[in-house]
Amino acid sequence: MKRAFVDIIKSKVPILAWLPDYKRSDLQGDISAGVTVGIMLIPQGMAYAMLAGLPPIHGLYAATIPLILYAVFGTSRQLAVGPVAMVSLLTAAGIAGLDLNSPEQYLFYAIALAFLVGAIQFSMGLFKLGFIVNFLSHPVINGFTSAAAIIIGLSQVKHLFQIELPRSEHVQDITLSIFQNIGDIHWISFLMGALAIVILKFGKKIHRNFPAPLFVVFLGICTVWMLDLTTAGVKVVGDVPSGFPSVIVPNLDLSTIKSLLPIAFTISLVGFAESFAIAKTIQSKHKNYRLNANQELFALGMANFGAAFFQGYAVTGGFSRTAVNNQAGAKTNLSSMISATLVILTLLFFTGFFYNLPSSILAAVVIVAVSGLIDINEPLHLWKKDRVDFVMLVATFVITLTLGIEVGIISGMVLSLVVIIYRASRPHIAQLGRVPGSNVFRNINRFENLDVKEDLMIVRIDGPIYFANVEFIKEKLDKWMLERSTKVNMIIFNMESVTNIDSTGAHELNEWINNWRNIGTDVCMTSIKGPVRDVLNRWAILECIGADHVFLDDVTAVSVFDQSIDASTIEKYTPYAIQSNLGKV
Repeated sequence: MKRAFVDIIKSKVPILAWLPDYKRSDLQGDISAGVTVGIMLIPQGMAYAMLAGLPPIHGLYAATIPLILYAVFGTSRQLAVGPVAMVSLLTAAGIAGLDLNSPEQYLFYAIALAFLVGAIQFSMGLFKLGFIVNFLSHPVINGFTSAAAIIIGLSQVKHLFQIELPRSEHVQDITLSIFQNIGDIHWISFLMGALAIVILKFGKKIHRNFPAPLFVVFLGICTVWMLDLTTAGVKVVGDVPSGFPSVIVPNLDLSTIKSLLPIAFTISLVGFAESFAIAKTIQSKHKNYRLNANQELFALGMANFGAAFFQGYAVTGGFSRTAVNNQAGAKTNLSSMISATLVILTLLFFTGFFYNLPSSILAAVVIVAVSGLIDINEPLHLWKKDRVDFVMLVATFVITLTLGIEVGIISGMVLSLVVIIYRASRPHIAQLGRVPGSNVFRNINRFENLDVKEDLMIVRIDGPIYFANVEFIKEKLDKWMLERSTKVNMIIFNMESVTNIDSTGAHELNEWINNWRNIGTDVCMTSIKGPVRDVLNRWAILECIGADHVFLDDVTAVSVFDQSIDASTIEKYTPYAIQSNLGKV
């Protein structure tokens, strides 16, 4: 009893499972990864906060307690949680439409949104609803992510060019505004941002561990300070409050919840999908621990609670920082705690250093970070391999670009469900023929020279028979019967691939059997699985078809049809006659 209780606690608080057995040999990798990601996180956190429409300091707040909470409750040992581009854009998109009057009110809604995201993810983890994210298929996520990355990149042009652009998540509006205001470009800011993009993009070629984000931040600050570029109109971050954030309790009323709930659900699902996808990829390379989807939801919920109570905004696991964390040698979640500690030290002692940081540098950090999310190869691959998934990807991509982030992800989920329903309503059905000289039966459309009798139709249905597909199945069978040169005297249903039959399917089967027999076409069944036979018994289908018309295999059924077995001995070939020896099949 005590051991079971301890196991339950460890499953809910994974740090209790790995910390007591922590190896000193892992420490060097964790410190190296923690410092590397922490250095990367400082400029990214500030940049992503600006993307979310918040002062840069709140990006640093979101990179402290949330990281520690995930390290305590998360099951991935390399996942780097914190502010990310996608969630930042979703935060801005969700709050911008509320027509708020002041920066303080905007911050209140951002904090409230983080709390709602935490509550949704925490609840989903508690009630084991991690499977819901499966409705976001890979093509949908790919199309949505690529489109969102383009929107994010274009949204940063206003900081890169230092021009006025309306807050929008529609690519056509952003593009039109850029062309209308391109004459107002501030060339010094643009050149600084362009140089930063080049360094960020190609800095790794200097050395694998070159801290490019920190370097461009340092270079930008020094350039502005030494050349006094603020007098030339270069916009900088300005005063960044120092010290650790005070604890606040989000004060949510019903109207706030109603306003934020749609975007909170979107962030919860997209954030978890992004986080779990990268966590699975990294875990597959280590294989010394197991991921738990529901515990990951629980951990991300706790991380977002931490963001809400410490003046941050919604967080999740990020692709780029997780990859860096793994490459830098992270072995456990201690690396995330070290990253959080580095950010906390920056908040306490070094925020004054960022006064002269140009906004165009932070824009460059965001642009380079999201450029890797645009996947060109996947749609080309799907075009060759799966046209339906290709259409789903392109549709999600176009809808997200033109109609916005929320509409895009919801449309993608609906498309995924439509494709699932479409495929489920059209199960694979095969006509079978005997391989000459054997007792093996195969699909007549895939194998040549099979023995097929015109007055005998052997049918295999690969999937359940239920309300969504009975019409399709019946139409297919009627079409095949009409194509035969002579009347079909017997239909043999091979049921080995039928996994379930619902009430509609049972009712239709009964109708089909009676109607076919009324026109002189007999029906029998073979290879029925035990659970399916239970359903057929409950709905009296076996009684309708007759015990002497149910066989263990197609060979016996065909032999009876050919009358090569004497009718008096048929009974011994039915499941009922032999189940005392074989049990239920």
